[in-house]
Amino acid sequence: MKSTIEKLISTALAALPPDLLSAEARAARPEVERTRDASHGDYASNVAMRHAKAAKQNPRALAEAIISALPADPSVARVELAGPGFINFHLTAAAYHAELGAIIDQGASYGIQPPASGEKILLEFVSSNPTGPLHVGHGRHAAYGAALANLLIAAGHSVHREFYINDSGRQVDILAVCVWLRYLERLGEDAPFPSNGYKGEYLLAIAASLEAEFSHKLRQSAAAVRDGLPLDEPEGGDKEQYTDAIIARARALLGEEGFRKVVDHSLSGMTADIRSDLAEMGVTFDRWFSERSLTTSGAIDESLKRLEQSGHTYRKDGALWFRATEFGDDEDRVVERENGMRTYFASDIAYHLDKRLRGFDRLIDVLGADHHGYVARVRGGLAAMGEPPDSLEVPLLQLVNLYRGGEKIAMGKREGNFVTLRQLRHEVGNDACRFYFVMRSHDQQLDFDLELAKSRTAENPVFYIQYAHARVASVLRQLAERGLEYDAARGRANLDRLTEAHERKLMVALTRYPEVLALAAATRAPHTLVNFLRELANELHGAYAAGNENAAHRVIVDDEATRDARLSLFQATRQIIRNGLAILGVSAPDTM
Repeated sequence: MKSTIEKLISTALAALPPDLLSAEARAARPEVERTRDASHGDYASNVAMRHAKAAKQNPRALAEAIISALPADPSVARVELAGPGFINFHLTAAAYHAELGAIIDQGASYGIQPPASGEKILLEFVSSNPTGPLHVGHGRHAAYGAALANLLIAAGHSVHREFYINDSGRQVDILAVCVWLRYLERLGEDAPFPSNGYKGEYLLAIAASLEAEFSHKLRQSAAAVRDGLPLDEPEGGDKEQYTDAIIARARALLGEEGFRKVVDHSLSGMTADIRSDLAEMGVTFDRWFSERSLTTSGAIDESLKRLEQSGHTYRKDGALWFRATEFGDDEDRVVERENGMRTYFASDIAYHLDKRLRGFDRLIDVLGADHHGYVARVRGGLAAMGEPPDSLEVPLLQLVNLYRGGEKIAMGKREGNFVTLRQLRHEVGNDACRFYFVMRSHDQQLDFDLELAKSRTAENPVFYIQYAHARVASVLRQLAERGLEYDAARGRANLDRLTEAHERKLMVALTRYPEVLALAAATRAPHTLVNFLRELANELHGAYAAGNENAAHRVIVDDEATRDARLSLFQATRQIIRNGLAILGVSAPDTM
């Protein structure tokens, strides 16, 4: 409906004489918004005020000229000039009836734009280090990324979902050593465990599978492991030095081939757990991209070559540096250490170059708020390699605070006392997880109340919305119990009987759905859709209570034409709720 008004205004602008409005202004897309006050109509445009100054026209006079040039349309009852130059459009009841029919006819595809030939989007999200199970923070990233992907697809974009596996580097080595030490414990060796290691119980299962695959082949004595190690932090030493030393000892005792077996086994176990966890949540990816592959494919070599050829690197103290400060970073960044090892930053810019070389126009990285400084330096790397820096877009997600009974739950990954995403899902369910994680804007901290998420009350927003969907199904069951049938054709033919104020409000709310999808996709804001669904559920709950004599309105009435018209409105409402919940990855049950 909004697009119809936009087309009418565009037609009027094009018809204005050149001496009244420039060709550029006549070709510009007009801004059209829903009115906040129904007395001002359904839609309003400030197009006259936007162009009045350039046209050297009084805004009201220009608005009058635009109104005069508007073509007739059966969906528009009248057009009014308001205030300093607003153009207000009042739609006919028939326009809403037609849109109601479109919702019923199009079903799940209502509001979905056809695939466009525009920019290809690579959406990377979650991308957690495979050093432990996913925690609740990762859950927010998963829910947000999956919902955003659905919104972008609904808006007509081509979207590729990707998970970047950080399967190389020091953190992976620490994971492997911790798994190996737990493996030695299983074999009766009292091996020293680093204070800086991963202590979660999840390591025990991987250690058990390591034993099942290799038996005693990777066994070394605890004495051999301890021999010559520096002091760990609890004994007065440096925990980082101790961790590096025990990694080096493991490499020496196992050899590079043996150590690589432990690394690969540990990564395989953790990655499989992460895949399974996300799949159980309904979150899937088109590709799981290995950081290691950037080295084996020569992608890092290519990116560093581009940086050097463009003159954006220099050598200092034997290391290769990227001139990141030339691109807004607060310091230059090492891309290759003096020992020839490439840094994480080198991998990051190589990965983003690889994305561009694969043909993706827009790169969206969903990252945590602590990655704020990361954005400028990667954009700088893209620019230095000859790629558009604004092709990278980074929504930064704030932290999740978990509460139980009003008390905040403390979490720490290294200590192993965090709440895993799987534990959270098992406690409150996938629907509550997917919904609550996108209930607030991603740039706000999220307080996740476990007790509220499990409650079956109107205060629980996901229950409230799902109950609205189930309520329509209940009405249809009550209809059948009375020996009555819903005649869809009769309902469509009698939509003019929907004359009550709350019926009009519900119809208006339903027709906002395509606009909400477009806005949520454009602003990368799934919570916009959440808010819409809550408002829509509120309209339904407030307006109708099937079979309740004390309700403000009844649906199942004796008059067949009126009853079927109201049931058509109910059906359309159920469809939109189902469609919106599907975008969010939440189920729409028929019974609660």
